[in-house]
Amino acid sequence: MRALVLGGAGAVCKETTRDLAAYSDFDEIVVADYNLGAVTNLVDEIGDPRLKPIFFDANDYDGMLKLFPGFDVVVNGLPFKYDLAVNTACVEVGVNGLDLSSEDPQFALHEKALEKDMIFIPGVGATPGQTNMMVRRASEQMDEMHEVEVFFAAFRSLAPAPGLLRTTLWEFNPEEGDRGEVYFEDGEWHPTPPMSGGIKVRFHEHIGEQMVYYVPHDEANTLPESFPTLRRAAVRGCFPPHVMELMGTLMRNGMLSSRPVTIGGETLPTIDVMSRLLWENPLTRENPVWAYGLVVQVTGVRNGRKVVATYRNHHPPQEEWGGPSAYFKNVGIPLSIGAQLIAHGQTTAKGVVPPERALPTDIFFRELAKRGITAEETIVEEGWV
Repeated sequence: MRALVLGGAGAVCKETTRDLAAYSDFDEIVVADYNLGAVTNLVDEIGDPRLKPIFFDANDYDGMLKLFPGFDVVVNGLPFKYDLAVNTACVEVGVNGLDLSSEDPQFALHEKALEKDMIFIPGVGATPGQTNMMVRRASEQMDEMHEVEVFFAAFRSLAPAPGLLRTTLWEFNPEEGDRGEVYFEDGEWHPTPPMSGGIKVRFHEHIGEQMVYYVPHDEANTLPESFPTLRRAAVRGCFPPHVMELMGTLMRNGMLSSRPVTIGGETLPTIDVMSRLLWENPLTRENPVWAYGLVVQVTGVRNGRKVVATYRNHHPPQEEWGGPSAYFKNVGIPLSIGAQLIAHGQTTAKGVVPPERALPTDIFFRELAKRGITAEETIVEEGWV
């Protein structure tokens, strides 16, 4: 079996590459990245003879069509702007794959993927990813699900990588089109501005209690489709307090808008100017605590009684997991596990489908636990005796 890992030396996906080397039985793992020096150094560091570094240009679609055939699974760890192109190329050549996030147009490829008898799973990371699988686990404990609340605390620096900086700015951009459909309730989509709907949530011991706010996220899009009895699906999240404070200040002062500004004869959207400025500041790559907190609460019915299932993740501290890796492993490891399940034919669907429809909960959570990522489950039933 052969795996192709795109962006395999990036901040997130290098943890996927490491996990594939440590846990998978692929015969060959081709690690593709635009930065050939970085990917070569990573391969040398890991020291697994199955790893092969190659140069890869994510902007070369024809190159994807030539490269992808011959692999059992394409593991896409590139920034989310490449998700649709990689998914489309996989479907065109009939090669299985998965990525870390999703765009609605990806699911329009579902029928074509079914014709090729293949699978592509968008959103196999932490959130989306682990959170979707927590909801699937809840669905297996209930007769009917009614409400899903997803909460995350992404404790990382503001700009550990260019793509992650853009992700953060996107989540606080008041002009972002996805802000028109943030959460699903009673058959309708509801808009929210950034920094709205704030509530306090208790995460695991490395993060503690944090204020989280509505964000447009993949889970709110896919879960109502996967589980039609859902009346509500919403995602709220946060970053470290100093990042939240900075983003709130920039947003309220119009620094994350598309309004053009001219600096040194160059005219750019204000948000692009801020992106450049923040990326050039080395302090944006520092963070006191690296961790990823996930809490999912599902409300439904079991045996005629109201039931609330709550899931809370746990993982080793940064002192044990190598500083920033305590964040990135929570994203990169699920991607590796998903790739291995695809390669071994252990998925539960075909086509282009989200994690909650594609991956079995028992194996997924068991494999996470082997790496030190666990999900605490609490189920409370209420009703008249």
